[in-house]
Amino acid sequence: MSKLKGKVALVSGSGRGIGRALALKLAGEGARVVVNDLDADPAEETVAAIRAVGSDAIAVVGSVTDDGFADRFVRAAMEGFGGLDIIVNNAGYTWDNVIHKMSDEQFDAMYDVHVKAPFRVLRAAAEPIRILSRKEADEGREVFRKVVNIASIAGIGGNAGQVNYASAKAALVGMTRTLAKEWGRYKVNVNCVAFGLINTRLTQPLTSGGATIDVEGREIAVGVQPAFLSAMEKQMIPIGRAGTPEEAANGVYLFCSPESDYISGELVTVGGGIRL
Repeated sequence: MSKLKGKVALVSGSGRGIGRALALKLAGEGARVVVNDLDADPAEETVAAIRAVGSDAIAVVGSVTDDGFADRFVRAAMEGFGGLDIIVNNAGYTWDNVIHKMSDEQFDAMYDVHVKAPFRVLRAAAEPIRILSRKEADEGREVFRKVVNIASIAGIGGNAGQVNYASAKAALVGMTRTLAKEWGRYKVNVNCVAFGLINTRLTQPLTSGGATIDVEGREIAVGVQPAFLSAMEKQMIPIGRAGTPEEAANGVYLFCSPESDYISGELVTVGGGIRL
């Protein structure tokens, strides 16, 4: 039996990588998914993949930092699928530098995408969740909803060159634990997953030419020195390798499943045993 049959999920940043893997995992368990990506093509490709496994999805294209995005995202779930059960704030990227070379723009960009954007999505979802919860309570039904915020081990132990990213991810943990207290009365489980080293385009080995991603017209350098990646896998990760997007998605799925109905306000690391 599909554990999420009839559920409706929002997953930001789900056109690629971990977000795509999670959208497909949720859909495979019966959920209908509102997919999001900066670009239309990867978003529509994920929608098509979800429909191919027998579930349904719609795409909301655009930056999670745009004014009005959060309302569009939540409205797509309510109007398109008639409900809202799972919210995963996954969208994000890194823009690294040591603190004495970091600009205000770099710091603010990480705050906007990793803190303010999830805040706006959750704020937009608050009223629909309150209304749905009250209706269910009046009917004598206990229905649990799920929020999973995606953090990072950088937000727990820090990481050189990422004062902006680490600070934002640490703030997201505080948001998670606060909302768990505010929304417990609505039967919403609010948890946080901190990823370790996961194989995505952001953590690909650096090449001689260097890799970049385009974020709203900004060319952002991404990637990690191969020697550092090797050292992490051999010395810092007990399992001995980086995780796959599917393994990362499975960690998030645990907090979306019915088995987590009495778990809230928690932070779990998905990183092969890594500790900073």
